[in-house]
Amino acid sequence: MSRIPVIAIVDDDQSIREALDDLVLSCGYESRLFTSAEEFLANQDQSSIDCMLVDVKMPGLTGIELQTVLNGQQAPTPPMIFMTSYRDAKTKAAAMNGGAFAFLGKPVNFSQLIQCLERALKH
Repeated sequence: MSRIPVIAIVDDDQSIREALDDLVLSCGYESRLFTSAEEFLANQDQSSIDCMLVDVKMPGLTGIELQTVLNGQQAPTPPMIFMTSYRDAKTKAAAMNGGAFAFLGKPVNFSQLIQCLERALKH
């Protein structure tokens, strides 16, 4: 029996976390919800995460700053799919240059997100 992929959802907006949680569960995956980058970093079980859905603009550490911290750790970073209302070229370049798997605008197209998620999990 194969393990069910675990998706971390890191977003400060509760309604978005809940909507993404529903989407992830409907795809047959498990999810772990985090209200901030700091909460994710405090999680002792980061190695169980197979993919991350991350907001760019959050209070405290931004999604890009979270990516930088994770890239500096010894453990491999799971594929990160960024979602943001701020779709400027500089932010997108920072995410992609940091190794992001995808950079999607909000409101997120759920079909596109599911395709990205499935490709990231196969990656």
